Amino acid sequence: NSSLLGILQHPDGTVLKQLQPPPRGPREQEFYNKVYDSDCCDSILLELREYLPQYFGVWSSPTAPNDTYLKLEDVTRKFNKPCIMDVKIGQKSYDPYASAEKIQQQVSKYPLMEEIGFLVLGMRVYHVSSDSYETQNQHYGRSLTKETVKDGISKFFHSGYCLRKDVVAASIQKVEKILEWFEGQTQLNFYASSLLFVYEGSCPATTVRLSDVTLAEKTRVPKGLLSGGDVLEYNNNIHVINSTENGKIEASVGKGLSKFYALHKKACSKRHHSQLSLKVENSEQDNVWKTSTCITQEHLNGNVLPQLEKVFYHMPAETKESANVEVRMIDFAHVFPSNTKDEGYIYGLKNLITVLQNILDN
Repeated sequence: NSSLLGILQHPDGTVLKQLQPPPRGPREQEFYNKVYDSDCCDSILLELREYLPQYFGVWSSPTAPNDTYLKLEDVTRKFNKPCIMDVKIGQKSYDPYASAEKIQQQVSKYPLMEEIGFLVLGMRVYHVSSDSYETQNQHYGRSLTKETVKDGISKFFHSGYCLRKDVVAASIQKVEKILEWFEGQTQLNFYASSLLFVYEGSCPATTVRLSDVTLAEKTRVPKGLLSGGDVLEYNNNIHVINSTENGKIEASVGKGLSKFYALHKKACSKRHHSQLSLKVENSEQDNVWKTSTCITQEHLNGNVLPQLEKVFYHMPAETKESANVEVRMIDFAHVFPSNTKDEGYIYGLKNLITVLQNILDN
């Protein structure tokens, strides 16, 4: 995938994106510096941060000080089997200062950009059935027509078993938030910029309202399950569930979520253990926690599933929280100051939402 060239994963959980030659590289760096300026008090830019990878300045290797990299949050890091899609947004993939040659080159790459308003640059989808990734490059995206674009994009949401409608629905919500931001700002125009979609390919998340589960209701829980002061211990001795004085069960998260995610990944990658990992995230409603259970059928020791069902009360599907999905704006080498709405980007977002909605409805 061309947009992922020059991207290095750093062990500290960031990615390093090599700065492009001028004017593109400096322009992208300037964009991040403006949005992430510690003195920034512009509410539009402060809200924009929610839709970007977090920016940690620039980085150069001591051995090659002239190679500059942008240091950015690795949006895929918290996922065990990240499924990734990169979609270029807008009606023009060339900026207002592009030469006639550049315009010709961009238009001939994908003549439908003006009409469709977006282009799939690449995708990488995890197939549960074969435990392998399927990748598509930008030739795939450029081969899509108005008639085939819906099926072409729905491929990203297919696990090999089923269409992940939960992920499509969550993606629509996230893209709509970005559309709202664009509808409310007239200071920046984006060309040849992309949306990065990421979702968890391995274990579909279920949401549990833990406050509904009282120990009194669950007196049949086997001794071994809630042991050591009513703590459910599993893989790597992660202490996940504490019973509190009032008999409610709550998740205890220790020193912060980053360590927990790391443990979650570690637990999920240890194939030869029966795996139960609970991913815990803060949510707006109190005491609603997302849990994602990763269980390898062949290695279930005894009856973990029935035990789990005694501890967790599963809510009906329609009240589940949205799936674990990230949608972030990336690639800002062609962002320019403006005094109008970015109509080309808005057009692309609306068309993309329509296509996602059609995938969901059919």
